[in-house]
Amino acid sequence: MRPQSTRVILYWNLLIYGAVAVLLLAVLGPSLWRVGYPWPHRELIERYARANELDPYLVAAVIRVESSFRAGAISPKGARGLMQIMPATGGWIASQLSIENFHAGRLFEVELNIKMGTWYLRHLIDQFAGNLEVAIAAYNGGRGNIKNWLDQGIWSGERSSIERIPFPETRNYVWRVLRVYAIYQELY
Repeated sequence: MRPQSTRVILYWNLLIYGAVAVLLLAVLGPSLWRVGYPWPHRELIERYARANELDPYLVAAVIRVESSFRAGAISPKGARGLMQIMPATGGWIASQLSIENFHAGRLFEVELNIKMGTWYLRHLIDQFAGNLEVAIAAYNGGRGNIKNWLDQGIWSGERSSIERIPFPETRNYVWRVLRVYAIYQELY
């Protein structure tokens, strides 16, 4: 399949999913949708989103996609907690934030995980000149990989070319976070 055909299919899928979401919201009402898109830890998410100049709906979307709000979640690669932070990344973030007595088990602490994850997401947004799609990709695929893809012209960093992200997991992750972000904006 040609890249242009893939892009057209992705756009149509987004358009159809968006239309279905709007229709279901109109018919079923937001309260029913909130069952599928809950917002636990809202106060903490809003506090740390504000502290890091992030949209709390974006943070909720990242958490929903990363862990489905399960504080004890562990990924197959070892990422931990609500925002699925890798222990090594957590150690680095802890040093940047002067968090004492950090160890990987602390990534399961809800407040600390949100504090660290929101700081890291802001750091990535700043590192990539405010480009939200690139920062979201880096949160999942690693900032080194993303920088290489951008430097080598593999991906432009634009929403219109997300399908060019070489890692299927990261490509799908970016689409999912953007979709869930839009849903949280609509519901809350």
